[in-house]
Amino acid sequence: MLSAHTTLRLGGPAARVVRAEGAAEVADAVGAADRAGEPVLLVGGGSNLVVADAGFEGTAVLLAGRGTAFARDGDRVLVTVEAGEDWDELVAATVAEGLGGLECLSGIPGRTGATPVQNVGAYGVEVADLLVDVDLYDRRTGSVREHVPAAELGLAYRTSVLKGTDDAVVLRVRFALRADGRSAPIRYGELARTLGVEPETRTDPVAVREAVLGLRRGKGMVLDAADHDTWSAGSFFTNPVLPTADAPQVDGLAAWPAGEGRVKLSAAGLIQNAGFGRGHAGPGGRVSLSSRHVLALTHRGGGSTEDLLALAREVRDGVADRFGVTLHPEPVLVNCTL
Repeated sequence: MLSAHTTLRLGGPAARVVRAEGAAEVADAVGAADRAGEPVLLVGGGSNLVVADAGFEGTAVLLAGRGTAFARDGDRVLVTVEAGEDWDELVAATVAEGLGGLECLSGIPGRTGATPVQNVGAYGVEVADLLVDVDLYDRRTGSVREHVPAAELGLAYRTSVLKGTDDAVVLRVRFALRADGRSAPIRYGELARTLGVEPETRTDPVAVREAVLGLRRGKGMVLDAADHDTWSAGSFFTNPVLPTADAPQVDGLAAWPAGEGRVKLSAAGLIQNAGFGRGHAGPGGRVSLSSRHVLALTHRGGGSTEDLLALAREVRDGVADRFGVTLHPEPVLVNCTL
């Protein structure tokens, strides 16, 4: 059952499961499935997957290849990481090496290969800020492309040209990190207040990592098998970006500039103001909004993917009815839709 490989602990079986221990095995497994005409589902940490109760009629490739290498390049360090490397373990390793850049992305579950696909971001930092290039398996040609520049990936808010397509598989990623022992500039207000520093300050990466982990734990966003608030796919809805003229006027709603004439609104704020509070329960109480953070949809045990989707639809439709804004899911929906 794919439920054993997702942080939601939901999802039916795959027709076939292949464990790939490295880049070559990933390419071989995906290539073999393609030649056989079988659908492919790539599974890393399963932290961004919502898999249908019916499962997946194809080959699930489990990304299990590990490995990280550091190389000095002037005043920065290039970090080369295998796609199957645990993301938070990578962040911890870079902080332990005295490198700055990734610390604000601490505590995010999943595998490193997924981070460029989603352009993972948190607390004022995105993967796009640090990514140099990736190695890809090109499914259209059946070949490996090395050192594909980040500039070619169309990295934008929670997306890239790799998201929502089946054209390529990330095998390896490279980041450029600061070697001066200082963090990325602290741009997120809540984090700056927690650290007691002014915005744009660069400070100790160890302190930043500890602060971020503390903030995420307070929101149920650090995995804990005993804590059902962490049985989730993280933030379920992306913050909507709208023309400024179309944005609803809501007292206290957080909003950020998003380019000329556009604004990004807080999805969590919209959800709360539409009447959905922390712990709002779905069918039979088997799923609910997190008791700590309304943007996370959580599995409380004994539920189904359809239970989760019913709750997601209720929240989405409630926000649309109240504010005329349609929220869109951030996780990958496998064999299911809202």
